[in-house]
Amino acid sequence: MRNNTRVAVLALGLVATVTLAGCSAGASSSGDAPSSLVIDTAFTLETGDPGRNYVPTGYMVSKAVYETLLDFAGSDESTPVPGLATFEQNADATVFTFTLDADRVFSDGSPITADDVVFSLERVKGMVESKANFLMSGIEVAKIDDLTVELTTETPSLKLPALMTNPSLAILNSEVVIANGGTTDDTDAAEEFLNSESAGSGPYVIDSLDFASQVVLTENSEYNGDEEIDFGRVVIRSVSESATQKLNLEGGDSNVAVDLSGDQVADLSDDVTVTSGPSAQTIFLLLNQNPEISEFTSNPDFVDAVRYALDYDGLLELAGAGSEQATGVIPPSFLGALTDGVEQDLDASATALAASGYDGETITLEYPNDYPVGGVSFTPLAERIQSQLDAAGITLELAPAPFTTQIDEYVNGREAFSIWFWGPDYADSANFLPFAAGDKVGLRAGWTAEMSPETVALSAAAANATSVDEREAAFAAFAQGLQDSGPFVPLIVPGSNIATASSITGVSYNSTWTMDIAELRAK
Repeated sequence: MRNNTRVAVLALGLVATVTLAGCSAGASSSGDAPSSLVIDTAFTLETGDPGRNYVPTGYMVSKAVYETLLDFAGSDESTPVPGLATFEQNADATVFTFTLDADRVFSDGSPITADDVVFSLERVKGMVESKANFLMSGIEVAKIDDLTVELTTETPSLKLPALMTNPSLAILNSEVVIANGGTTDDTDAAEEFLNSESAGSGPYVIDSLDFASQVVLTENSEYNGDEEIDFGRVVIRSVSESATQKLNLEGGDSNVAVDLSGDQVADLSDDVTVTSGPSAQTIFLLLNQNPEISEFTSNPDFVDAVRYALDYDGLLELAGAGSEQATGVIPPSFLGALTDGVEQDLDASATALAASGYDGETITLEYPNDYPVGGVSFTPLAERIQSQLDAAGITLELAPAPFTTQIDEYVNGREAFSIWFWGPDYADSANFLPFAAGDKVGLRAGWTAEMSPETVALSAAAANATSVDEREAAFAAFAQGLQDSGPFVPLIVPGSNIATASSITGVSYNSTWTMDIAELRAK
């Protein structure tokens, strides 16, 4: 198996891993820097309201139009840096004091104050139907003075600074939003306004927004932050097929292609630059622990038989550039990730299979067949898993289905054996605690808290740690506990491959908003 060398952790959560690889390229026949920027990506866009947003394309748009209390510098997601504010925290990591930059203004020129921070965060907390609502769970917000806000939690929360980088918690112009239906509860009616107008302080404002086709952004004339904007106009287009994205980039019809697979970036024309590295997604196998769902997958020996039967290097071949073996449920670039993944051990697999009582019965493997993750299509992955397990004496029948059909079965814990994926909502290892017994993903695998109190305790220790060293050790122990006895078999961390024309620089992959448009530069 691969030995992953990790960058030393400086602070809270994610270690920077993205590398810049020169590949062939040239998205423009002239090579001249464009006055406007065209980005092709497979749209996941539901709203222009940052407080209701919870999808990748939406995060990319919100990041350009709105700002948060804290930010990350480039691709380094280990330590939040000042955004609209600086912060201090107490020794117990339960009180966080944010001090705003007194000079910053919204796109209408009005100053950003503590009232705007309190309203924006309380709005997300109060909109219970918002998918982003959970980000504010357990956090109390209080104004100290016009430039100071205090956030408090009952239990230690070293993840809170990373939470404050999430674009869903962007700071909105409270007077403008309230005047257009904004509230801090479920009566909020500002979404329609925010789908066409901007109420932020970011480097761009919304010119037009169509959820199906494209978003057009123009420069915010009142912006007084640190970014130096090279492009006065940005068009983000919905291009679902990565092959089409590749053609558009090579033909000069676009400047950036976000969703190319590892195989595609290996076959680009001259002068295209590719920023390639592991993403923050984990593709894994789920084996349901509810015996009413399956008498075989619920048997720990059968889980071990599967775990040790797989040839992980052979599976990784399907993923292409930038990908890595998943060393555990926590991706290799995050705090507490395991150094090495499971190695194939056919003798251990055979011993476990014999102990499980399995005797060649056909088991169904379910997976979404129309939703590639990081360029990894689940159909060839499932076929290779089927072949490898067949060689180890386990018979599988493949049952692909559209994502919209399969997701309901997965979320409700009705799948016995399936392929799924998990990615972070913010750059912190706490995103992976839901794999614990009795938590969200654990329950999807029929794994209740009573089945593994040890895992529950490991999860709690990681969640409540109050120092970086304590956190790293606790998360590593949690990841190892799941690797030793959990109902999940981590497979692949697919690559992120963002390709640009030769006239564009400044791409930095981010696990939440993919890339910061304002950081892109014209040569």
